[in-house]
Amino acid sequence: MRAESEALRYGRRLGLVPTMGALHEGHLSLLRAARAQCDVVAASIFVNPTQFGPQEDLAKYPRPFERDCELLRAEGVDLLFAPSVDEMYPPGAVTFVNVEGLSERLCGRSRPGHFRGVATVVSKLFHIVQPEVAFFGQKDAAQVSVIRAMVRDLLLPVEIVACPIVREADGLALSSRNVYLSSAQRRQALVLSRSLQRVQALYEAGELNAGRLIAAGVDELLREEGVRLDFLEIVDAESLEPLDSAEPGALVAVAGFLGNTRLIDNVILA
Repeated sequence: MRAESEALRYGRRLGLVPTMGALHEGHLSLLRAARAQCDVVAASIFVNPTQFGPQEDLAKYPRPFERDCELLRAEGVDLLFAPSVDEMYPPGAVTFVNVEGLSERLCGRSRPGHFRGVATVVSKLFHIVQPEVAFFGQKDAAQVSVIRAMVRDLLLPVEIVACPIVREADGLALSSRNVYLSSAQRRQALVLSRSLQRVQALYEAGELNAGRLIAAGVDELLREEGVRLDFLEIVDAESLEPLDSAEPGALVAVAGFLGNTRLIDNVILA
């Protein structure tokens, strides 16, 4: 991969789209953004074990590799890197990348060690592929903040581009984990986006108190039976620190469980 990447990158702008496979329209939007902004597009497919907790869905995470390859070909991707676990984590590997502080906020608080795994694997991908720019989805807003901090602190010459959330027609944010949902859970999951819409509507009507905005969003979410709230917070989009007062550019992030399936969503206040 290093040799192929170097050969194609010479004199051209290379963009990387890291994924865990199970591609959907959200991933394809990242590939199209990369194609529009870069001369060469690389993608990776790697289900990263270090970002899954002991009770999480590593074993059953969807891996439709041949279908993913067909989608990548259709989008004109130049390079696909699909390494094994042993390639990315040689036996005896003991080195990890941890972005302190940020890694313990939002999803990091609910999933200890998750962002350490994310930062470690993304730093490895950047070292292998050496892209000028990498594309991530805004749905994983906390992940984007962690990766931006890592790139800044380690002086990595990679531009990070966050692309808008892609949603179903009814508002549900696309996720590879949506395939786990029953038809009833699929309908219930819409409450995540509804709770964000309620917060956004109140903010646009003039409510700035973060506590009252959060309470309204939580009230909307708790109306839907079968959904267990993980968190709903209003934070600074860069530091992920909680805000007392909502402000333009603030991140409203929500996470909840439907059965054993954990889904996330967010919105940036205009």
